Amino acid sequence: MEMNATSGGAEDHHRIYKPRLENRDEEIAQQNAEEDEDEKKSPAMPKKTWGDMIKEVKTFLWNPETREFMGRTAHSWGLILLFYLVFYIFLAGMFAFCMYIMLLTLSPYTPRHRDRVSPPGVMIRPYVNNGFTISFTVSEPQSWQSYVKNLEQFLGAYNDSVQEGRNAVCTPGNYFIQDTGESTMKRACQFKRSMLKNCSGLEDETFGYSRGQPCILLKMNRIIGYQPGYGSPVTVECKVQKGNESDIHATDFYPSTTFDPMYFPYYGKLTHENYTSPLVAMQFTVTRNHTIPVQCQLNGVGIINNVHNDRFLGRINFILTVN
Repeated sequence: MEMNATSGGAEDHHRIYKPRLENRDEEIAQQNAEEDEDEKKSPAMPKKTWGDMIKEVKTFLWNPETREFMGRTAHSWGLILLFYLVFYIFLAGMFAFCMYIMLLTLSPYTPRHRDRVSPPGVMIRPYVNNGFTISFTVSEPQSWQSYVKNLEQFLGAYNDSVQEGRNAVCTPGNYFIQDTGESTMKRACQFKRSMLKNCSGLEDETFGYSRGQPCILLKMNRIIGYQPGYGSPVTVECKVQKGNESDIHATDFYPSTTFDPMYFPYYGKLTHENYTSPLVAMQFTVTRNHTIPVQCQLNGVGIINNVHNDRFLGRINFILTVN
């Protein structure tokens, strides 16, 4: 009896569920048919022509009905422009205020941080056509006139009359320390052109080039507050960089091989207006018709002259050819 009751209930459930599925299928089919009819009834959207698109662009740029330019009225554009004007004025004012506060902490006379300043580099004169090749023929004046002219122009500030009128006579061998305040004008020591003797251009106006014994001037780059050698002398040495060392027969130095400490320290261009860097002049006697690579370097305490990727730090290399 129990089995018959169970099987009877299952049959009744199957009979009820099957009509429901059939009704669901009919509803879906009817919906699809209605959607197809709606698509057939709705008219197809016409494609826009180039004229329509140009007309829409013109309307966007200026709509005469609403008097709008690019979708905004004059009032709306005015508010936007006013906002950005005030915004950028505020940014500019804030930037100027920050710069003003920063400049208040800096001195125009002395760099604030000097603990990472490298030892000085060196430079030579003559320096013609941005090159470090000095090549000329003794019997052809036009080949060395440019070097003579460059030296003459450079030494104009070292004329004895100029130095005597502007600068002071100092005590050799001692640093010229001037603790008078950073904004006070500083005095400079005299470095007269006549001190260079054969390389002064006074006795020989061609600086030795007409005789095949060229003069080359060497100076240290200026560093504010720097005291080269830290109490010990800084000297100059020249030699053949690569090749036969006997190609340089002799080198005469004027006024000496040493940079005198009395020309240091340098206090900057604002307070040390009449400062002229000390020089060491070198007059070479070399083998003729040879291309000679020459290296001149500084030697002294704290001097660095062996950094391979910086050819001007404590040394300088140039090519010398006398034909």
